[in-house]
Amino acid sequence: MATYAEARVIPDRLADFTRDRRILILSAMAVVIGVMSAFIAYVLIQLIALFTNLAFYQRFSFAEATPVGNQLGLWVILVPAIGGLVIGLMARYGSPKIRGHGIPEALESILIGRSKLEPKVAVLKPLSSAISIGTGGPFGAEGPIIMTGGAAGSLFAQLFNLSAAERKTLLVAGAAGGMAAVFATPVAAVLLAVELLLFEWRPRSFIPVALASTLAAMVRVPLLGSGPIFPTPAHATLPAAMILVAAFLGLVGGLGAVAATGLVYAFEDLFHKLPIHWMWWPALGGLLVGVGGYFDPRVLGVGYDLIRSLIQGQLVGTLVIGLLLIKALVWAIALGSGTSGGVLAPLLIIGAALGAFGAGFFPGQEPGLWAMICMTAFMGGTMRAPLTAMIFAVELTHDYNTLPALMAASVVAYAVTVLLMRRSILTEKVARRGLHLLREYSVDPFMLVRVGEIMDGELGMVRSDMSVAELSTHIAAGDPALTRHQAQAIVDEAQQLVGIITRGDVLRALSKDPTGQMTVLEAGSAHPQLTYPDELLDNALACMLQHNVGRLLVVSRDNPRQVVGYLGRSTILNARKSRIEEELVREPGVLQLP
Repeated sequence: MATYAEARVIPDRLADFTRDRRILILSAMAVVIGVMSAFIAYVLIQLIALFTNLAFYQRFSFAEATPVGNQLGLWVILVPAIGGLVIGLMARYGSPKIRGHGIPEALESILIGRSKLEPKVAVLKPLSSAISIGTGGPFGAEGPIIMTGGAAGSLFAQLFNLSAAERKTLLVAGAAGGMAAVFATPVAAVLLAVELLLFEWRPRSFIPVALASTLAAMVRVPLLGSGPIFPTPAHATLPAAMILVAAFLGLVGGLGAVAATGLVYAFEDLFHKLPIHWMWWPALGGLLVGVGGYFDPRVLGVGYDLIRSLIQGQLVGTLVIGLLLIKALVWAIALGSGTSGGVLAPLLIIGAALGAFGAGFFPGQEPGLWAMICMTAFMGGTMRAPLTAMIFAVELTHDYNTLPALMAASVVAYAVTVLLMRRSILTEKVARRGLHLLREYSVDPFMLVRVGEIMDGELGMVRSDMSVAELSTHIAAGDPALTRHQAQAIVDEAQQLVGIITRGDVLRALSKDPTGQMTVLEAGSAHPQLTYPDELLDNALACMLQHNVGRLLVVSRDNPRQVVGYLGRSTILNARKSRIEEELVREPGVLQLP
């Protein structure tokens, strides 16, 4: 955007996407962040193993372990409570941002924190989560690694002179890289970033995030191994009848997601009513988790081995009723207490258990298939991330022939939760902190409309030698050409643009010289801000905001001194009005719908 004196004839350079060399700079930085996030994921997993061994087996070891085989007896009830007490102390005297399951905290830092996270969050979040999960907390590592990877990306970005939008890209790159490294699911990690964290689909963010996720998955191989985490025998192409059953399971999973979300926040509300400081809530929640773990140790910890058993068909029917109920209950209690841990692994367990319970009622002899489908539906509905859920399940199992069934289930579950719930389990937490998220991606109409489509071609123009008094007289007389807009273009004898004068300029000139002998060119501005008919409306609006003006003169691209139109605030709003009409105005048809 330039003044008429600086304008030059250039061809139309509008493109499908906005792009510049910053994409390359951010991509190079994302590669570094992807490698960093893989090592952070490795450290987190090692810490979880260490604290699990210390808490349940009293041994110093980084070997993989689960609480299932512990011999603590009744003492197992105290282990999660002690872990919760430590978390509460760390949150109160360290940083309260370590509370919760990670993704809402990442969203909050993006929305109001300008994508800046403190260094202590990058240290305390993985440590607190490892303690929470290692002492039996019924959580997964994905939320903490998303928050920790995001913190690492944010801290790295803060070393450079970047904008808030660029910091957001690198924060999300760290989050996606961490998830890709933990689960070996690079594609699902990118989709999670798109569906939950980026709030945009643009090359400047998508390319760096995809690179970080890819690099993290590559570095994961020497650190944590290769291959799917939950390998299953490949299924043949599923018939249409089974895909219809999968859609029904999506309905079941969606209703279950609504119930689970309500349960979590019901317990959170109960904790808020307690007459004690929130620091003590994780300990109290941990005590109740310990009670559940005493009756069924399988509900403690991450539970990846449990997910594997469910989707491989080793647990079916009534055998999973107790697991389903107790896991859902202790998870909701622990999450409601504000301790540190992720929601993804518990959602997978609860959803898979729900599918395994109903496997006997569905066709086929593969109960693990129904567990996997319902697991996907439950995740897609609860997190409102159907694309992430379906690809996540495929990358976890490498069972690609199930993709149509997974898509049917996750999309139906997503539809159910969108219709029945105002917010998801993730965004409800953000909303309770006074923020609102609209998770619908659409192209701004200002990015689709050119100035020439909405500009007013009828513009009053005044000669440069006209006096302010004469112009004022014409305006007072209601001259249509001079009262249509709040400003007039100033032209010379050849009708070429030399400036602009506004109503405010007229009033200021008359206050200085009541006789009005000053010329309009002296009273106005000789350097008006301009736009072109082929300019995007978004660019024109940015120029208005940058220069704090309420209107732009539209000039020919071939001759920047030839005025062809006028663009004001009310004109711009017409573009928004047109979009609203497209959404709400229903045209007559043969059949009328309610």
